[in-house]
Amino acid sequence: MTGYYVIIGISMLVSWLVSSRLKAKFEHYSQVHLRNGMSGKEVAEKMLKDNGINDVKVISVPGQLTDHYNPANKTVNLSEGVYMQRNAAAAAVAAHECGHAVQHAVGYSMLQLRSKLVPMVNISSNLMQFVLIGGIVLMGATRTIQNPNGNTTVLAIGVAMFAVTTLFAFVTLPVEYDASNRAMKWLKDTGTVTSEEYVGVKDSLTWAARTYVVAALGSLAQLLYWASLLMGRRD
Repeated sequence: MTGYYVIIGISMLVSWLVSSRLKAKFEHYSQVHLRNGMSGKEVAEKMLKDNGINDVKVISVPGQLTDHYNPANKTVNLSEGVYMQRNAAAAAVAAHECGHAVQHAVGYSMLQLRSKLVPMVNISSNLMQFVLIGGIVLMGATRTIQNPNGNTTVLAIGVAMFAVTTLFAFVTLPVEYDASNRAMKWLKDTGTVTSEEYVGVKDSLTWAARTYVVAALGSLAQLLYWASLLMGRRD
């Protein structure tokens, strides 16, 4: 299992570095106040209106980094800071979450695919670690001279579960990038932010997207590790 812990350690380190950089970016651009004086809530409501979306509500939710779009009840949920703040970082987050609402409204294919994967991902993420460890134990207990790998059935199921979560992570990438692109285009085309403020919006969303890239690559690295054990590599 040494290789697995090395992968986990590297993934956690890179994730921490990117997240720290993202936090620093948002703190910096939180000081760049919008010239138009609009709050995150007002930016979100305007973007929804401009895209002809009238059945989505913008609400405030507690916490930090809790911003999300909920397609089930059609709400753009903005964290308390983003909801009330009037700066480039808040505008970036608010518009990004509305980007998901636009995706939902136009039937963006990758968002639909991600939604279909959610039930399988929920099951897989809750069970796969137990299945993977159980598979390793079973392989070790059933190894023989004739069958040096032992019984790999349970491990194969665990790897399949992990593959589902990895697929979800990679499907999430175009969904997040597309939402950010829609947000940046709208903010720029409508003049909601100035050219100087747009720099902060773009930089913030770029670093936010990188957190998803790191998560996807980390998931892929772990999947390849478990797949190598399934194929008989000794750690």
